[in-house]
Amino acid sequence: MIVVVDNRELVTNGYQSLFGMEGVSAAGFQVDEFRDWVETAPDTDISAVEAFLLGDFPERHAFTRLVRSRSSAPMIALAETKALNSTLDLFAAGIDDVVAKPVHVKEILARVGAIRRRDAGADKTRTTVEEICVFSDGRDPEVAGATMMLPRRERRILEYLVANRGRRVSKQQLFSAIYGIFDENVEENVIESHISKLRKKLKMRLGYDPVSSMRYLGYGIGV
Repeated sequence: MIVVVDNRELVTNGYQSLFGMEGVSAAGFQVDEFRDWVETAPDTDISAVEAFLLGDFPERHAFTRLVRSRSSAPMIALAETKALNSTLDLFAAGIDDVVAKPVHVKEILARVGAIRRRDAGADKTRTTVEEICVFSDGRDPEVAGATMMLPRRERRILEYLVANRGRRVSKQQLFSAIYGIFDENVEENVIESHISKLRKKLKMRLGYDPVSSMRYLGYGIGV
């Protein structure tokens, strides 16, 4: 899930729609709402955030410290105009990247992926666990050496499980990451249906089910 912060609803609603078209859930906040949410949101909601996209507002520099107190997810600032001093100040404040508007959401997602790979010390667009390889550029995964075409929700679930390899994630965490924390139009149990279909496809390809599940503890790959 991408969190977009800006006092202009035109900006937050616009990016929510554009990210949704790419199969990525997004939540929009005005500045004061965001401050309250970051300070009070449960850890499961915070951990579902893949990146923070901060619009142009006066409190932006101070918000970096607030975000970092709860999350290590990439922070990207939107720049209305190109100004060297402003860009340098944002980097000094802890922003991971600055992009000038207009910018396509695909570029934002690519930059998020690059930041995450840099922080992980990796230099490739792929992450591999056993015989499963997922990509950070929107491509379908490779399973047992061949591309496996998946519906975008199933692909996002697999990407999230691989990104969190070695530990379990709850159904709520998966739902928040795939659908967003404020989507009240979708039942949380839909995740179980997506995971069931994904596991059947993986088992057919691999000959075994790579996704383990434990009641109350959640799902995991490589655990």
